[in-house]
Amino acid sequence: MTSLQFAASRPPAAPADQTRRDPQVEAPEPQWSALGRLTSPTTKPWAIISETIILPLIAVSLGILLHPQDPLWTHASFPWAWFAPVILALRYGPLAGIGGAGMLLLAWLVLNPGGQTAFPKQVYLGGLILVMVIGEFSSLWLARTRRAEAMQRYLDQRLEFLTHQHYLLRLSHDRLEQDLISRPMAMRDALVSMRSLVTGDQHASDAICADALLRLLAQYCQLEVATLHRLSAGVIEHEPLGRLGETTPLSAADPLIAHALETGQLCHISQSVAEDDNPSRYLIAAPLTNLNGEHFGLLLVERLPFFSLQDETLQTINLLLGYYADSLSVQSLAEPIRSRFPECPPEFAFELQRLWHLRQISRVVSAVVVLEIRHQPGAPDLARQIQRQKRALDENWLISGVDRDFLATLMPISGASAAEGYISRLEHWAHQRSGKRLDELGILGHILLLDSDAPLPLVQKISDIAHA
Repeated sequence: MTSLQFAASRPPAAPADQTRRDPQVEAPEPQWSALGRLTSPTTKPWAIISETIILPLIAVSLGILLHPQDPLWTHASFPWAWFAPVILALRYGPLAGIGGAGMLLLAWLVLNPGGQTAFPKQVYLGGLILVMVIGEFSSLWLARTRRAEAMQRYLDQRLEFLTHQHYLLRLSHDRLEQDLISRPMAMRDALVSMRSLVTGDQHASDAICADALLRLLAQYCQLEVATLHRLSAGVIEHEPLGRLGETTPLSAADPLIAHALETGQLCHISQSVAEDDNPSRYLIAAPLTNLNGEHFGLLLVERLPFFSLQDETLQTINLLLGYYADSLSVQSLAEPIRSRFPECPPEFAFELQRLWHLRQISRVVSAVVVLEIRHQPGAPDLARQIQRQKRALDENWLISGVDRDFLATLMPISGASAAEGYISRLEHWAHQRSGKRLDELGILGHILLLDSDAPLPLVQKISDIAHA
């Protein structure tokens, strides 16, 4: 064995050898200081109401202490008491600022009973206008911040997904070079076959996909005896979804299972020995985690060859489990579209659904460019060549016809101007390649926005364009 000191269930975060990462470990909660917790705005209604009452009272109390003849500073060179509603407007918007101004008005009425004729109208009118203007700018920037955070979360998720696929491609290439003679099927082909099984009836497909995953792990990781169990709210179902070899009944109190469920990461027998836990009859326990960080399955390995328990095998198990979980997420989110349009690729439908959710929470628009490519005698396959021009985040859907092809390109976080820029870039590419414009090559573009239309009506429009 080359190594039994695999300190963490996830492989190290190297650029080329990065596997599935736990988003809870990847994005820890910030450690706020006492001053940071005091100055950061809260979202709890009772805390906002409390601040709206307390801050103006503090300002009035300081005025009584420092300037008793005019506690609200209405006749001073500067109305210092208005700092309280200004701060509230900056933190929570115009409503909180107006509430603070109302507290100052109430304080003036209490301190000046029966003196309504001497009310400082100019001071309060100017302060109220100042608070409303500041509150409006605060609301604008809070909305922009929420939108930027939503876009950042989406891009981080896409980056992790693309990193999985990049490492998978490299690992598939290496395995193909090293094991082509002994293993007639490449890893990528096996994963494509497994993805095709994640369809059909939900209960039937779970069992089929579990067996396919175990066969794949047996082929590439030399597993001999293993089971795959479903996790429901952190509880393991005793009856396995799939089994490999002659398995034994589940031991739910096993320390390796408890450690895997507690950490949410892959655990192996050497960790249990190093921590002086009770002996475990399992060699590996690895939870299955979807894109939302939820655990829905647990892989338990009872037997594998001695020399196979090494870093590379654990990394491969982690990778295949992450790909399997991602495939289930893709299929479940893409099912509403795929049920009506079976020819739509799962990746295209999945990304469309995810971008629609991003559009609903942050008002960020995405675009779909549909290129109508007419077949020309003696011309090369333009659709395939244009398909290779897509950006890293884009997804393609190629619809082949008798006399023309239709290529739909989904462009995340891109409006109409970005779609027009994509067509202009293709125009420049066509001119450099053949000296002709796109219309001279028989290519016509249509731009659809994922804005007011939901994913299903948008896919319907793509289908109408392709079958008109």
